[in-house]
Amino acid sequence: MRNSRAGLIIGVALFLALAAVLVAAKFMGDAGAGGPRVAVATSAIVQGAHLSSDSVHLVEWPAGAVPPGAITDLKTLDNRIARVDIGSGEPVTEAKLAPAGTLGGLSAVVAAGKRAMTVRVNDVVGVAGFALPGNYVDILVNLQATSSDTGAAQPAISKIVLERILVLAVAQESNRDDSKPRVVNAVTLELTPDQVEKLDLVRSVGSLSLVLRNQIDPQTATTTGATRESVLGLPPAVAAPKAAPPATAPVAAAPAPVRVAAPRRDGVLVIRGLDAASQANN
Repeated sequence: MRNSRAGLIIGVALFLALAAVLVAAKFMGDAGAGGPRVAVATSAIVQGAHLSSDSVHLVEWPAGAVPPGAITDLKTLDNRIARVDIGSGEPVTEAKLAPAGTLGGLSAVVAAGKRAMTVRVNDVVGVAGFALPGNYVDILVNLQATSSDTGAAQPAISKIVLERILVLAVAQESNRDDSKPRVVNAVTLELTPDQVEKLDLVRSVGSLSLVLRNQIDPQTATTTGATRESVLGLPPAVAAPKAAPPATAPVAAAPAPVRVAAPRRDGVLVIRGLDAASQANN
C-alpha cells in the first residue's frame, strides 16, 4: 500500500515537471518566433572604424527585447562609423554610430556640440598613464603668486577649474579596450566651447594636472581652492602699502627782469632870442 502511494506521488511529480518543461519551451518558442532580425557585430568593432558587411550581420531577436534604435537593414550601415567600441555579438544601434556622412577618425567620435582639444602632459600630469580613453578627469590648475598694479599680492593657489571631462585619446590612440597604463606626452579631451576657452587660458597662466575620477560619480566639487595660508593655517597675507612717489624739489621762480636805464646823452642849450633849442653833442 505504501509502495503504491509513493509510486503515485512520484508519477504525479514527474508529470508536473514534464508539463512545466513543455509550457516553458512553448513560451520561449512563442517569444522568439517571428522576432525581427537585428544587426549585431560579427567581430569586435573599435571606435572610429568603418562598418562593413564582414563586421555586421542580421540575427533573429526576441520581439519583446529589441534594443532601442536597433538596425534591421544592413544597407543603412554603409559607410557608417562606430562612435564607441562594439563587442562581438553586441547589437548595433544608432546611439553607437556617428551621424550619417561623418568621416572616420577621431572627429567621428566627438559628440554634437563638443570640441576635441589636446593638452601636453607628462607622467605626473597624466596620472601615471592611468588616464585612458573613455575615462573622466578633472583639471587642476596651479597659479603662482603675483602682484597686481595696485600693490595687492595675489597668493599662489591650486583650484579645480573643469570637472568630469571625457578623455577621447592619449597620444594618437583612441582605443578604449586597453586597460594597461600608458605614459604619453599628450591627452585629447572632449570639451564644450566655453570649456575650451577656459582651458586655453589656464594652461597659459599656470600649470595643469589631470585628476582621475570615478566613472559613474557625477558629484560636483564645491571647493574654493587651496592657498599656502589655507593649507598651513596661516593668517591671510596683508598687502604691503604702496610706496609713495619720491618728493621733488620745488622749482625756483625765475628772477624778475632787470630794467637797464638808457644812457643819458649830454647836449648844449642854444638860445636865439626868445626861442631855445637843445643840440646834442656829437
